[in-house]
Amino acid sequence: MDNILTALTDKELILAKKSMPYLSKIISDCLKVNKDETLLIIGDIGYAKKRIAPILCVGYFLTAKKLGINNVKIILQDSKEKGDIADSNVTDALRTLNKNSPIIIAISNRLGALASLDKSFRTFIKHEGHRFASMPSLGTINTEDLDKILTTLDIDYPSVRKNCQRIKDIIQNGKELHITTDLGTDLHINIRNKKALSVDGIYDAPGTGGNVPIGEVYTPCRGKFVEGKVVIDLSSRIKEGTQLIKEPITLEIKKGTVVSITGGEEAEKLKETITWAHETSEFPWGVRRIGELGIGLNPNAKIIGSMNIDEKVVGTAHIAIGSNYWFGGTIYAIIHLDQVFSNPRITVDGQLLNINQ
Repeated sequence: MDNILTALTDKELILAKKSMPYLSKIISDCLKVNKDETLLIIGDIGYAKKRIAPILCVGYFLTAKKLGINNVKIILQDSKEKGDIADSNVTDALRTLNKNSPIIIAISNRLGALASLDKSFRTFIKHEGHRFASMPSLGTINTEDLDKILTTLDIDYPSVRKNCQRIKDIIQNGKELHITTDLGTDLHINIRNKKALSVDGIYDAPGTGGNVPIGEVYTPCRGKFVEGKVVIDLSSRIKEGTQLIKEPITLEIKKGTVVSITGGEEAEKLKETITWAHETSEFPWGVRRIGELGIGLNPNAKIIGSMNIDEKVVGTAHIAIGSNYWFGGTIYAIIHLDQVFSNPRITVDGQLLNINQ
C-alpha cells in the first residue's frame, strides 16, 4: 500500500508529511483507532491546483502508520458533485469492511451516492457499527492554502468541547430562537422538543461519526415554525460547492419555506441549485424548507470558501435549506445547503446567548 505515495507530487508529499501532527488527534482522540483495526481512508484526486483532499488522505495514511496501525486502506476516486454516484471501488471497500471499523473521509466535494449499498452513508454506518470522521468540501481551497485547514485542527479540544456542551445544553432546553444582525436578519425559529447536536469530535462509539474540524452546535427547526428574513453575507453552499459572498443574499422565509431569494450573482446561483433540486428530487416539497440553525464555535476557523470550515467560525451562524431527517428533523430532500452569516445576536427564550465561555 506504500505505493499510494505516488499519487502525490514531491511537493504535495511534503505537505502531506507536514499535516501529520494535526491529523494524529483525529485518529487517536476522535476515533480512538486501535492497532488491530483496519482503517479505511476514502478520498478523491481533487482538482488542478486544488489537491488538498488527496494530500490529507496520504497524511492520514502516514500518520496511521506512525501510530502503529498496520491495516490501512486508501481509496481515491474521481471528485464527485451532488447527484453523482460513488465509484464502485468505494462501495466495494465499504461492503467488505469488517464490522465496527473506523473510516476517515477527506473529499473535494461529495462522497457520492452509495447506490449499490441501497443505503445512505450514515444509515450504513449505524447498521454496520462503523465510526467515521469526515472532512468534505475541500475542493474549493487552493493546495497552497493547506495551512488554513490545518490550523482549525490545532485547537484545545477539551476547551472547545466544553463550550460546545454548554451551548448545546442551552439550545436543548430552549423553545424559541430569535436571530438578528445589523445587516437586517430578523428570524424566529421554534425548536420546542427538538434535540440540539454538537460537532465535538467524539466519534469512538459504534455507529457514530461526524465532521472535522470540530466546533459547532446545531439544531433542526420545528416544521413550519420559522418566520422572517436572513441576510447571508459570508458564504453559501450550492450544487457545485461553496461560494464566497460578494453581494449579500436575502432570504425571505414564511412558514418554514424560502419564498424569495434576492441579491447578486451568488443569489442567482443559489436559485439555480434550488431549481435543479426541485426538478430532480423525489421529495420536491422539502427543497425550499429551512432545516437547520447552526452556531460556529471553532476559535481557529476562518471563512475560506469551504463550508465544512466556514460553518465552524466563531462569530457566525448559519441556516440550512433542505434536508434534516438524519439529525432529528422531518424534512427529506436531496439538498442540504448551509448559508453562513456574520455577527448574529441570538436569544433563546428571550435571553441573549453568550457564545464565548
